[in-house]
Amino acid sequence: MEIFKSFQIEAAHCLPGLPEGHKCRRLHGHSFRVDVHVRGAVDARYGWVMDFADVKAAFQPIFDDLDHRYLNDIPGLENPTSERLAQYVWGRLVATLPGLSRVVIHETCTSGCAYEGPGSAQEGEKVGGGP
Repeated sequence: MEIFKSFQIEAAHCLPGLPEGHKCRRLHGHSFRVDVHVRGAVDARYGWVMDFADVKAAFQPIFDDLDHRYLNDIPGLENPTSERLAQYVWGRLVATLPGLSRVVIHETCTSGCAYEGPGSAQEGEKVGGGP
């Protein structure tokens, strides 16, 4: 079974590795939605995989560090693409959230990415043209 909890982060960023003139190289902001997924067995006593309050508590320090911030100023997010943001959130959560299975970043209503951790089939794949 897999559960998830969604969080909303308001933040600004720019993508400095992009060519001059690319709209995402300029300073802009997003209402990022971050979905944190946890996989595990349903506990026979409680009837859940995990208390959603525990997911929220694990994410709270990350929320405090990212919300209403300029992401480029955060160590590890100097080039804060959605993909790098997903890896950053994973790296901050993996040690404190048992069963973490996926981090999904929604950069806009129609665009985003999902990350399932180092060693997943996604890691190291390069698709499409880009820097």
